[in-house]
Amino acid sequence: MPEVRRLRHASAERPFIVIWEATQACPLACHHCRASARPQRDPAELTTDEATGLMAQVAQFGRPAPLFVITGGDPFQRPDLTTLVRRGTDLGLAVSVSPSGTPTLTREALSRLRDAGARAISLSLDAAGPAAHDGFRGVAGVYALTTRAWRDAADLGLKVQINTTVTRRTVDELPDIAAQVRDRGAMLWSVFFLVPTGRGRDLAALDAAETEDVLHLLYDLGETVPVKTTEAHHFRRVCLQRAVLARHGVPAPKLGPLYRRLRRRLDELGLTSGPQRPRRPPLRVSAGDGFVFVSHRGQVHPSGFLPLPAGDVRAQSLVDIYRDAPLFQALRDPDRLGGRCGVCEFRTVCGGSRARAYATTGDVHAEEPVCGYQPGSFPYPEELAELTA
Repeated sequence: MPEVRRLRHASAERPFIVIWEATQACPLACHHCRASARPQRDPAELTTDEATGLMAQVAQFGRPAPLFVITGGDPFQRPDLTTLVRRGTDLGLAVSVSPSGTPTLTREALSRLRDAGARAISLSLDAAGPAAHDGFRGVAGVYALTTRAWRDAADLGLKVQINTTVTRRTVDELPDIAAQVRDRGAMLWSVFFLVPTGRGRDLAALDAAETEDVLHLLYDLGETVPVKTTEAHHFRRVCLQRAVLARHGVPAPKLGPLYRRLRRRLDELGLTSGPQRPRRPPLRVSAGDGFVFVSHRGQVHPSGFLPLPAGDVRAQSLVDIYRDAPLFQALRDPDRLGGRCGVCEFRTVCGGSRARAYATTGDVHAEEPVCGYQPGSFPYPEELAELTA
């Protein structure tokens, strides 16, 4: 199995995944919220029929249709959510829903989603216990609602993805969250590295050295827990580097105190021994290149964390916007990258987080701010040409 997976189709023609922000309404007050969610729905949201038209446009990309994820805010704040899931399913889409941990997240509501055709849900878990998680989410009781929904969804036959946001405040929770993913079961654990947008601007993100420590820790977990990263594209570089080093019998590079502290906790929890699973190679998907985000008002962005509009589905076809918008075409060109990313031998596989580069510098092509790798320093360059092609 390759260390990094390619899409089976041309990413410039068809995205792998389409995320639709159905609403920004949400009763939570999460400290990292990209959408800066609010209590009430926006009257300018896509209507039921407009949302159905959006899903029909997604189906027009062809087969296999992109994955279609309904997110928010909290999608359950829309009373037509079940109708939308059913219509998307009837159009041939694999529909998933990303709800918030609120009182609307009941077993009955999940059952209705399943019956309407939903394939999976994703739930956010940012700490291994209620005090820390509820503190991060801004409302008491969210941890209990989330873990109950995790159990209920699994009982109902829905696949579950767990999402975790990494900040200075939450990073030490990672080993214990990983243990829950292993013990409770999940199809995937997505570890999101903070992008300073929305309310997330006020949180303390990891620096480059700490990020490298966590990426190597996640690689260590890969044979125990199905793990991926979000907005940490340099995890693909780490996977390639570790695989090549292992072939030569060379240990991982010397890492910092955060790695050593988290690794000790992994060992205590038995997460680095025992039964192994096939490693899940990361997928070569990035903002605007295999990934597209549609806002609650129909604006099209390369990702939810990159607030640059490329078009509007109320006026244009999503297919045309995705394929032809100058912003999307520019994001697919690694030769447009600047700084260290522009000269890095891993740039065609990694490319860095364009969202973080833009949020930090105002330049969507700037170098990845939290990558400490020095281009050209990997000791086996001859083995990279085929792996990074």
